[in-house]
Amino acid sequence: MRAHRRVLQTGAGLVAAGLLAGCGLLTTEAEKSEPADGRPGDASASPPPDRKETPRTPPLPAALTSQRPDWQRCEASSGGSAPGSDWRCTSVDVPLDYAKPSGETIAVALIRKQARDKDRRLGSMLFNFGGPGGSGVEILPRAAPSYDRLNSRYDLVGFDPRGVAASSGVNCRTDEEQEQAFRSVDLTPDTAAEEAAFIKDGADFGAGCRRRSGKVLPHVGTSNAARDLDLIRQVLGDDKLSYFGFSYGTELGGTYAHLFPQNVGRTVLDAVVDPTADGIGHARNQATGFQRALENYLKDRGENPKAGSERIARMLARIDRKPLPTASGRELTESLAVTGIVTPLYSQSNWPALTAALEEAENKGTGNGLLRLADAYNGRDEDGRYDTQAHSQRAISCADSQARPTVDEARALLPEFRRLSPVFGPFLAWDTAGWCAQWPVDGEHETPETSAPGAGPILVIGTTGDPATPYEGAQRMADELGKGVGIMLTNKGEGHGAYGEGDCVTAAVDGYFLDGKVPEDGTTCG
Repeated sequence: MRAHRRVLQTGAGLVAAGLLAGCGLLTTEAEKSEPADGRPGDASASPPPDRKETPRTPPLPAALTSQRPDWQRCEASSGGSAPGSDWRCTSVDVPLDYAKPSGETIAVALIRKQARDKDRRLGSMLFNFGGPGGSGVEILPRAAPSYDRLNSRYDLVGFDPRGVAASSGVNCRTDEEQEQAFRSVDLTPDTAAEEAAFIKDGADFGAGCRRRSGKVLPHVGTSNAARDLDLIRQVLGDDKLSYFGFSYGTELGGTYAHLFPQNVGRTVLDAVVDPTADGIGHARNQATGFQRALENYLKDRGENPKAGSERIARMLARIDRKPLPTASGRELTESLAVTGIVTPLYSQSNWPALTAALEEAENKGTGNGLLRLADAYNGRDEDGRYDTQAHSQRAISCADSQARPTVDEARALLPEFRRLSPVFGPFLAWDTAGWCAQWPVDGEHETPETSAPGAGPILVIGTTGDPATPYEGAQRMADELGKGVGIMLTNKGEGHGAYGEGDCVTAAVDGYFLDGKVPEDGTTCG
């Protein structure tokens, strides 16, 4: 399930239908105007408190900071088609190891659609759609209609973070190895043999990453991706970074703000990762968030949430004992069934698909619908090919986090996690041990540092029914960013990501990005 996997599929105005039509800003006083020159700036930045400065990135050589992007027509991505003629692609060289800024470099891939109003252009706006591991080069052209108004004055810029897709993407397994793992490994092991196979699979995955991507594996963490962002900002010619981050992209944005507070321009963080949670804390948050979303779904169907959850948990137990057949000849295992239930909870517009899939599994005893949903989440196409987002996601997560829970520690979590969610709790408890099992690279920290004294105001959006990054994490991010920096906006609704899902949030974000109007801290939409 993993914290922020597949924000690119639903939410954030990408493919989901609108959830909150016609809401209005409930508190709009004390809005702040844009700087006189009309460009994103830090006129409203909070003064830095008296505190010891966090060590920053070593100075970069002029050979990197003076790069001139060579924008060319974009080629088709693997298995896809080339974006339209408005899009141009390039790459920027960045240090493989920022401790050796004049050493070996790798290329970070970029895609851009230029602002329509050249006379009123505000600069570049960089996007990260989450994952970690989502390819901004592939996602942004598909998502761009949702940001058409922003494109009037901003160049829309997507990028593949280091270790992702065209930017030295991490690769750990073949399609056949991935398929075998989904078929044979029980992600909620019930016996000693299943536990051993579960941990071995995690270790084998890490060993495969080391064999195939060992050079970049130690350097794919979020802090290095944030340093890349600042170099990209310089190469694009922007004094400040204008940034729109979703899901994991909010952790990247918060990390950037901590490392480069003086360079923070207009920044929005939507579907926010809790920066105070460690690996077990994220799993606990998700057990709470996905269970909350499932109960909201069940209520919407007129069903008792507790009884409905227990019914689904019993169905999963039956599938664990005897997987369901599908028309493809593949079996729907318990692990795939849980993933299939998770996928449509990311957006209320996809709840009907969940209803149809559950009714098929319960009434017909077949798993076609849930398997289709699981395949979409897992990045599997109809020909059995998998994308590599799961590879990049695990590599980035394990490079960031020091947490390496044992099987015994995961097993001890089971009673608590089952109370939090009878459907998702066991999966998420076991995931704490399997995710970075015997990982070949040490993690950087227990939790990311996102304090940003001296940064300009950053708009932080939390949705009350967000399943993957529960609402409470957004308030913690706003608090961690600091007083006068983190500006909290609450969206009362469902789904993972609020922008583009209703008039209220969208108008607030557009007003902030385009006109420099900062909503009052504590504004609520809904």
